[in-house]
Amino acid sequence: MSNSEWKPNQQKFGSQYKLIGKDYPTPDLYAKVTGKAKYAEDFRVDGMLFCKLLLSPVPHGRVKHLDVSKALAMPGVKAILTQDDLPAPADSVTDLGVVIKANKQGEKALTMEPLYQGEPILAVAAVDEYTAAEAIEAIDIEFEQLPFAVDPLDTLRPGGPNPRVDGNVWVRPQMAQPKPGEKPPSPPPPHVGELKWTDADFAEAKHGRLPMGKAQDEWSFGDLDAGFKNAALVLDETFVTPDTSHETLEPRTTLAYWQNGKVFVHMGTQSTVQTLASLGRWLNMDPSQIVLISEYTGGGFGSKATGYIFAIIPALLSKKANAPVMMRISREEEHFIGRARPGFHGRMKVGFAGDGRITALDMFVICNNGPYDAVGDAGTSGNIVSLLYQPLAMRWRGTTVLTNTPPRGAQSSPGGMQGIVIIETIVSKAARKLSLDQVAIRRTNCPEGKSPVGPVRNGTRAHCTSAFLKEAFDRGAEEFQWKERISRPKRSGTKVRGVGVSSSCFVGGSVGYDGLFVIQPNGRIAIQSGIGNLGTESITDVHRVVAEVLGVPWEKCDVTWGNTSKNLPWTCVSGGSQTTHAMTRAAHAAAMNGKKKLQEIAAKTLGGKPEQYEVANERVFHKGGGRGMTLGQAAQRAIQLGGIYDGHEAPEDVNKYTKASIAALAGQGLVAAAKDQYPRDGQTFSYVASFAEVEVDVETGKYDITDFLAVADVGTVLHPKALSGQILGRSILGIGHAIGQKWVYDPHYGHAVSLRFYHTKPPTILDVPVNMQWAALDIPDPETPVGARGIGEPPVGGGCGAILNALSDALGDEIFRRAPVNLDTVLTSLEAGRPLQDPLTAHI
Repeated sequence: MSNSEWKPNQQKFGSQYKLIGKDYPTPDLYAKVTGKAKYAEDFRVDGMLFCKLLLSPVPHGRVKHLDVSKALAMPGVKAILTQDDLPAPADSVTDLGVVIKANKQGEKALTMEPLYQGEPILAVAAVDEYTAAEAIEAIDIEFEQLPFAVDPLDTLRPGGPNPRVDGNVWVRPQMAQPKPGEKPPSPPPPHVGELKWTDADFAEAKHGRLPMGKAQDEWSFGDLDAGFKNAALVLDETFVTPDTSHETLEPRTTLAYWQNGKVFVHMGTQSTVQTLASLGRWLNMDPSQIVLISEYTGGGFGSKATGYIFAIIPALLSKKANAPVMMRISREEEHFIGRARPGFHGRMKVGFAGDGRITALDMFVICNNGPYDAVGDAGTSGNIVSLLYQPLAMRWRGTTVLTNTPPRGAQSSPGGMQGIVIIETIVSKAARKLSLDQVAIRRTNCPEGKSPVGPVRNGTRAHCTSAFLKEAFDRGAEEFQWKERISRPKRSGTKVRGVGVSSSCFVGGSVGYDGLFVIQPNGRIAIQSGIGNLGTESITDVHRVVAEVLGVPWEKCDVTWGNTSKNLPWTCVSGGSQTTHAMTRAAHAAAMNGKKKLQEIAAKTLGGKPEQYEVANERVFHKGGGRGMTLGQAAQRAIQLGGIYDGHEAPEDVNKYTKASIAALAGQGLVAAAKDQYPRDGQTFSYVASFAEVEVDVETGKYDITDFLAVADVGTVLHPKALSGQILGRSILGIGHAIGQKWVYDPHYGHAVSLRFYHTKPPTILDVPVNMQWAALDIPDPETPVGARGIGEPPVGGGCGAILNALSDALGDEIFRRAPVNLDTVLTSLEAGRPLQDPLTAHI
């Protein structure tokens, strides 16, 4: 169907607002389009040295000999940093005062016992990169090779190699329960242990089915046996999802230098304020002695949520060499240290009633973790599947396995995407076997209202704040012309068309953070933003709530971001799609605090009671007309009044970080600050209904995505163009997992075969659907004052699932059992009439 035949309705948002729901030129736009935006690599400092890394050539080993004398003797080489120069891992303390003990077996910036090919061993600082690289070559180093495993199934086998000397899984010790009235004790750090399955467990693997040995974790609800007994159809399927690098365009390049006892770090991060604590922990320093500059970040997708441990390498080298140090990271280095989504081996047994309702769901997943800190993808996958498909009974089991591959981290919709992809192919197959419409079967199972999510805890299951996914499916089916598409002939010559649809959701918000701004005597609003500028425009979008509440034109608002020395408030991590929800709440709370202070100042100055005054149109004025004052005049009066009005007294409940910022801003105008204390009934999620059509050439195996539509249930729309970028951009991220993006490893040597973009194949502009559209319901979430939820991650699973389902609609259910689906998979499987790819081996 051509572009001219299908054009979804154009939407307008925010009819009840002046700013919310409207597009606007963002403050960083000009800098980005003119090239004036400065990323970490763009900074230069007098006397700056350059750093190069020596990376491990082996997947697991020990350095048994190291001689750096020749390198240190070379002209221009100023310092060499090794594991011995690193500070000891530091404990951290939560806001509740609970000490989190450092994990001594966790990841370090440099190591003498590498656990994956490409792990940094040491770093050299020199006058230029050429000299640093030459010094690396002059270093005499010898490794003792140790057993390794790149495939989680290999290390689970009886007698299989362990990726670490101590084992292949993390073990969490039991934590002592506090007595009534006592502070919770510090949880003991996890340690590495061993988990092996039996030969009997692996018998299923001979038939291409995922073996299901002892699981590390499990939960269940409902009567699983009865659910399967009463089902009209039971499917038992195995599916493998790919490991994929985050592929941020900006690698982990970092500049660091020291001044007056403080370290200044230029780096990319998703979360400006929250990264300080990470740097402080890694450097074993008080965060108040660290200044982070990160005005622009070239993508994160979860890999830079609170920075990255390797940022301390130039910081420590700078101290050792007594000069600024720039560490520029190449694309190949970024592949190793840049984090990745863990691949899943998943198996699901699902029972369906005749109308498609899921009566029972038994889910088993193995998560390929890499060698270091455990990711939460396995557990999250169960929660997301339980919410998105609302099974009457469910059991989830999961095992997170260590391997000698680069460390994993949260990647957009971590665990959610993998779980959605595994079950979506089963739901589509069930619909065909039960002769049900693909949209209808998903509407039958999707959440609505305050639907339950996850396991039973303390006698009850948690629930979501709201869900309008059925409305999204209805809207999408209409705009995508679903009924017309499924009624058309599929085949024309060698070309076959298929249509697919997918449910998708992910976490959409958190609570409890601070908002902070100053109304200045000139009438302008100076808004402090602790959000990272990773391209989502959240750094300013959420703060338009302040201008909306106060009735101030956006042109009279100035947003400060990207530098922790500029008095920022305590802000959420920009990950888990929580920023829009969390920080609109904080902005609203601060705006209401500012409005209250304006009313009180007017009453003190002009007479009457605070509630008799309104705030609008840059003024605070008496409701009956007459007396009033401009916001600038009120700011000047706030300075005269002092105390709570000009920031000399901070609210008791805001974070200590915010209190320090308030103190620094005191006396500059009316200081408004508040913690989000709004109630919330339920956990916040956002949802997407995704639709796709593909055209496959069965002679060549090549396929194109002709049409794609994503309809989002994300609450109130803040900024339509930014929302469009997130819905379509994150859908494309999911599409990449369906069509080609993956890792490839040599299992014999434990080495990566895919190191660069042309190997790992992230999607390019040539892969984008010919006609790609979006829509949003714009139904406010009832449990947050602005009604907005996050959108960064919910589209990802739908992007992948809709494409896979469209392919199976075109080609049949016996073509693939893993993603991505490449043209050779299509050709060979069509010829054989069954899936020909290895069903279980990782990284192929």
